[in-house]
Amino acid sequence: MITEIGITAGEIWHYLESNNETANLEDILKSLDKPRDIVLMSLGWLAREGHMVLVGEAPNFKVSLRK
Repeated sequence: MITEIGITAGEIWHYLESNNETANLEDILKSLDKPRDIVLMSLGWLAREGHMVLVGEAPNFKVSLRK
C-alpha cells in the first residue's frame, strides 16, 4: 500500500504541475483513477513532507504546490 500511496503522490504532483499548480479535491479525484482514500493519504504525505499547501475546509479545499 505504501508504494501505491507514493505512486499516487507523484501522479498528483504531475497533475498539479500541468494544471496551473492549483486544484480542488474533486478535480484531482476525477483526473486520477485511484480510490479516494489513496488520494487523501497521498495528499497527506505530500503535505507532511512540505510539498503541498492545503487551503480551506473539506470537501472543498484547494491543493497547490509549495513554491
